[in-house]
Amino acid sequence: MDIKEYFARTSYQGSYDKLDLATLTDILQHHIRAVPFENLSIHCGECVELDLEAAYNKIVRKKRGGWCMENNQLLSWALKTVGYDVTLLGAKVYVPEYDVYAPEMDHLLLKVVLGDKSYIVDGAFGMAYQMWQPMELISGTDQPQAPGVFRFLEKSGVWYLEKVKRKQYTPDQSVSASHNLEEEGCRPVYLFTLQPRDIEEFRACNTRLQTKEASLFVSKSICSLQTTNGIRALVGWKFTEMKYNYKDNMDLVEIRILADEEIEKTLREKFSITLDNKLVPINRSRQNILV
Repeated sequence: MDIKEYFARTSYQGSYDKLDLATLTDILQHHIRAVPFENLSIHCGECVELDLEAAYNKIVRKKRGGWCMENNQLLSWALKTVGYDVTLLGAKVYVPEYDVYAPEMDHLLLKVVLGDKSYIVDGAFGMAYQMWQPMELISGTDQPQAPGVFRFLEKSGVWYLEKVKRKQYTPDQSVSASHNLEEEGCRPVYLFTLQPRDIEEFRACNTRLQTKEASLFVSKSICSLQTTNGIRALVGWKFTEMKYNYKDNMDLVEIRILADEEIEKTLREKFSITLDNKLVPINRSRQNILV
């Protein structure tokens, strides 16, 4: 494992002599724009390993992406390697279709300490709820970013992340009705505590999310990538491109349903992903994970 090889993968060419917020932000943004958030291994008959070297080989050498326990574990290693003070944290993701948070820890995120301030760094939530900048760990303060306004709320030692969304505009009005595009508003993302975690504490979660029928990752094949002005995502056969703040405080959303023979080409051209095994797309769950 070589930090220069990792930075070549993310096209980061900046200095890391100064361990400041600007450098941290730059490293995060290069990661999320180069490394997709994806679970395609599950739908190619492969197993997602909870192992740092396996994640490094998959993401850096095979030019793949991964989910939080791969992406954020690798990002944690990179940040620690250049000298940042990094702690693993565990979160429970909000499930909108039931208006509840997950009963068990199901997301890995990072806390980075810079001087007398702490920041949450998450390079692996994906979709439209992916933060583009580290978020200062303060309660009740709006933290505007390109994807929207994020904020933390702290109650009795539990921290809640939420995002205020813009309205969404689509040139094809039939898309709005058929794909449940939402209006602007505040949406919970996940909750977490500041209890430090060890990667081994995510082993049961890593197994559960790729084997249980109720898991979103079993019922949907997902690949998303942040761009310089929005995101692109392939969920099952549905390919979506979103441009943030396209006009009048609205996000532009364009959706296209792909044919089977277009999947491989789209992964290659839009996400720079070439799979070793054949993907079997799936989009069984009703939950709309993009917006």
